[in-house]
Parts: sequence; C-alpha cells; structure tokens
Amino acid sequence: MKFAVSLHMERFSQQTPMSETMANVLALARLADAGGFETLWTSEHHTIECTISPNPFTTLTWLAQHTERIRLGTATLAAPYWSPIRLAGEAAMCDHLTGGRLEFGIARGAYQYEFDRMAGGIPQQEGVGYMKELVPAVKKLWAGDYAHDGHYWKFPVATSVPKPLQQPHPPIWVATRDPGSFDWAVAVGANILSTPLTAPASEVVALGEKFRKAVADHPEVPRPRFMMQRRTCVYDRPDDWEVAVRHSVEYGRYFENLMQNIGGVSNGFPEAVSFETVSNRASYDPASIRENLMFGTPDEVIEKLHLYEAQGVDQFSLGLSFNLPFELQARTLRLFSQEVIPYFAARERAHESAKPSTLVATA
Repeated sequence: MKFAVSLHMERFSQQTPMSETMANVLALARLADAGGFETLWTSEHHTIECTISPNPFTTLTWLAQHTERIRLGTATLAAPYWSPIRLAGEAAMCDHLTGGRLEFGIARGAYQYEFDRMAGGIPQQEGVGYMKELVPAVKKLWAGDYAHDGHYWKFPVATSVPKPLQQPHPPIWVATRDPGSFDWAVAVGANILSTPLTAPASEVVALGEKFRKAVADHPEVPRPRFMMQRRTCVYDRPDDWEVAVRHSVEYGRYFENLMQNIGGVSNGFPEAVSFETVSNRASYDPASIRENLMFGTPDEVIEKLHLYEAQGVDQFSLGLSFNLPFELQARTLRLFSQEVIPYFAARERAHESAKPSTLVATA
C-alpha cells in the first residue's frame, strides 16, 4: 500500500491572507515530496473560500516547480463544468508542465451550491451522465482527430493540443461511491477514488466489496488501482486526540452546509450550520469521529490501516484540509513519513522476498 496526501487552499476568515494560505500549502507539498508520499491530490471547487481551487491544473503546475518526485493529481475535476476539448487540452498541457507527473481524477461534482452557479442549476445527481460522456471523449481527443455527437456536447473534428506527455495518456481516476459508477469506471480502464467520509469501518469494507465485484465483473481489463481517503491527523500521544476531533466536528458544520445545501454562503464563506439541522448528526459524535477517522498515534494509525490494506486499497490518501492548524498538518506528515510509511514499505519488501523464484533451471 502506497500513501498520498489530499490538500487544498482553505480560508475560514477574511483576516487570513491568501499569501499565508498559499505558503502553508506549498510547505506541506514540500514535506510530502520529501517524505516519500506517492501522490498529492487537489480538487476543483468554485466560489467557496474553504476550498479554493478554481482550476486544479494551475495549482499542480505551481507545485510541480517546487517538488521533485511526487505525482500530482486532480481529485477531482467536476465533469459538468468542462467541455471535452478544453479539458483534454488543459490536462495535456499540465502533464507537460509537471514533467509527466499528472494523475487525472474526475467526478460528477459534489455540491448543489456549485451546480447552481457553474452548471445552470442542474441536479447534482445528473453530473454522472456528464462524466460518463466526457471521459471517453477526452481519451479520443488525446489520441487524435475526433468528432463528437453526444447528449451533452457536439463538435466537429478536433484534437487535443498539445497531446499528453504520458502515453497513451495520464492515469485516469474516477471518484465514486456508487456501484454503477464503480462498474463503469473499471470497464473503461479507470482507477477508483473513494471515501467512506465519516462512516464506521463497515463502510470501508462495503467500498472494498464494490471494488472487488466491479473487478471480477470485468476480467477483460487489467486490475485498476484503488485509492481511499479519510481525514487524517497523527499525533505523538494518545491523549492528543481532542484537538483533531474538535476541528473535524467543527469543519463538519461547513461541510454539511454545502453537502446538504442547508445553509447560506456570504462572500464565499459558508455559514457554520447547527448540527440540529443535519440529517446525519450522529456521525459527529466525538467518540465515533475519533474511532472512524484516521486519527491516532503512529501505532494507532498503523493498526487502523490494516483494514484498508485487507480491502485491497493500493493507495491511502491523508485528507488534511479540514481547518486543522498548520502545525498539526505538518506534524502529521512528518510522523507519517517517519513511522508509518517505513512500516508498510518493510511489509512490501518482506512480501516480495517471500515470493517463489521464477527462474527456471536449464540443463
């Protein structure tokens, strides 16, 4: 199992300057790069200060200039906000500007608040149709001349300019929790991004079962990779859990505003809604948050990660952007790189060395 980090610029107050927000993300990206993380993911969002990323390709191109090895991924682009030609060209350009480090992650889109402003107010659930038409069209544009006559887009013969640096194209990832989209993504050769959000460990198992079924139903394609993400905070002492849980619970008041479309947004800042108004308020019980999310000392985190490994997760992504203080985000990356990544790297080496030799003796 490899490890990634999910970051985006976030502001919860107008008193926080953008220069500070940018500096923090850059420092964390450098720590992740030096610490052996495989991928840095960042998402697309619009008009929301707590997730500042109107174009992830811009952010990733910037971070590429300050990192050396870490892969740089869009987790995720919102399919209804793009046209195939623009998306194919911008992704390919980003692939060149990052030295071939782009991971192309896409989704149907998350918040109805954004759909009302970016996609003509269509129901957020309809985003999956846009995604299923967009991905094949982008792949064909990357390959060469292609004309498209679809339900959502129509255009005469065109191609992606430039073509991607990685051939035939950057790895494609689809974010989903729905069995139908699992099946579709595997069928088109995409990898899977998923998250159990704040649900118990049983949801990790359920997502693993959906992945395994989709893979089993499509033996004609190579097994894709499977990434799972959780909010993460690693600390030195078991008693340090309260700070992480408090920030996660408080962040939930903004997240549920947007996810359930139940609150206002003023000048880009969502209001913190009362938990009495959310449909899943039991998910914010502090004891449940501590148990369900990737919060703990290095030893506690390693124990939790065994479940993800057992479910076939190839990459676990640390969700760091939930208004956690910068010092705790940095400490999380350091502890993870010093104590957690080496543990799983050693397990992988032991597993490889235990495999029988494939050499055949000849007379």
